[in-house]
Amino acid sequence: MYVTFLGTGSALPTGERFQTGLLLEPDATSEHTTSTGSERSEPLLIDCGSGVLHALSRTDVGYEGISTVLLTHHHLDHVSDLFPLIKARWLAGEEELEIVGPPGTDDLVDGLLSVHEYMQDAVDLTVRVIEPGSFSLCGYDVRAMKTRHSMYCLAYRFEENGNVFTFSGDSEAFDDLAAFADGSTLLAHDCSFPDEIDVSNHPTPSQLGETLDGQDIDRVFLTHLYPHTDDRHEAMLDSISEHYEGEVQFARDGLRVAVRSHD
Repeated sequence: MYVTFLGTGSALPTGERFQTGLLLEPDATSEHTTSTGSERSEPLLIDCGSGVLHALSRTDVGYEGISTVLLTHHHLDHVSDLFPLIKARWLAGEEELEIVGPPGTDDLVDGLLSVHEYMQDAVDLTVRVIEPGSFSLCGYDVRAMKTRHSMYCLAYRFEENGNVFTFSGDSEAFDDLAAFADGSTLLAHDCSFPDEIDVSNHPTPSQLGETLDGQDIDRVFLTHLYPHTDDRHEAMLDSISEHYEGEVQFARDGLRVAVRSHD
């Protein structure tokens, strides 16, 4: 698998980072075995915040190459480019799209389409509501768990050919989520604020380091970065390293990473 960080910012734009979006691509087009049989993996868009549509258009996949969007939750900084994505695909002649997400995703899509009557029958949309548990999507084995956030939110764990990518979504750092990520080849985790900010619903570096301590994770990338983290990256990494000895770095917009073990 490959992960491209389309947007690593937050609900407070800075001009340096788009809002949340990730592109998950298969390592190859060959078929592999999932929990539901032999499937061919496809590109998958995870979340679609402001700016993500532009970032996606810069990739080889493009918005034309996305047939499925998976949402962690419905805060605006994770869904604000969803309707523009639907229209862009329609204008490009791509009239089908599957939108998958937590409870309420069907209502979200219905509400978006109600804004413009001409769009209601323009695109063949399939909406799939999921709960915590295991399922197959775009050729990946996926597990979902509920996070600790101000809105119902799901973290996701993807597996393809023995490699594992876990995305925390928006969440406080807590032991069950760290255990959910145990064994990951790559973990992308919310780390929105430095330690000096008193915050709930998102973790600080020391909180994240404490919960990751003892977990077997090849690499950790920090994302969902508020402007409060600007010029604080070194101090934040030092804070995490006081508790967690694994490899940790900051994600940036446009970064493409192979989900592959160092071994």
